[in-house]
Amino acid sequence: MIRSSLNKTDSLIDLFDQSLRAVAGVAFEGRPNPAIKIIDHGDVVQLDEKERRHSAGLMRVNHVGEVCAQALYQSQGLFSKTPAVQQQFREAGREEEDHLAWTAQRVGELGSHLSLLNPLWYAGAFAMGAVAATVGDAPSLGFVVETERQVEAHLSSHLDSLPANDTKSRAIVTQMRDDEVQHGAAAQALGASELPRPVKQMMTAMAKVMTTLAYYV
Repeated sequence: MIRSSLNKTDSLIDLFDQSLRAVAGVAFEGRPNPAIKIIDHGDVVQLDEKERRHSAGLMRVNHVGEVCAQALYQSQGLFSKTPAVQQQFREAGREEEDHLAWTAQRVGELGSHLSLLNPLWYAGAFAMGAVAATVGDAPSLGFVVETERQVEAHLSSHLDSLPANDTKSRAIVTQMRDDEVQHGAAAQALGASELPRPVKQMMTAMAKVMTTLAYYV
């Protein structure tokens, strides 16, 4: 009984630590940053001021997306019903932490700041993930599939929008997009159910609000 209580306490402490690090932009990458292979010829200097601000805004949006991903996977893993699903959320969360570290680093290189609303984004995403997981594993996995589908489209649009000479940001976004496709496929394979159309539309609307605000704030 005492050991069980200690395990729960340790889990809560770990969750609290993860949430603080996600909100503060402190992340530990398990894989090398995709941009590290690109020889730096002063690419930030080569960007004019308008291009630099645009790249920074897009990468800030991507960092916010990763803050939300941490919150979603943490809450869905916490409230999911089966060990296989819990494991999937843990594995995906670790890869998403790579994204969190890469985007934070790139925003800094571009001379900009992380979103001042990160605590709000994290709290909202955690609540959404908890609701989805409480409904059941199949809907929760369906939520992941739809989220990753929208994120993939969003990242593809960023590749179209980023300055052509911002090779570092483009390398990071490309790897992120590839990872998100895999996360969605893994969730589908575990038995994700299709979400109702109104839920998908609500997710799209909320994402639009988040991306618009995070680009600037």
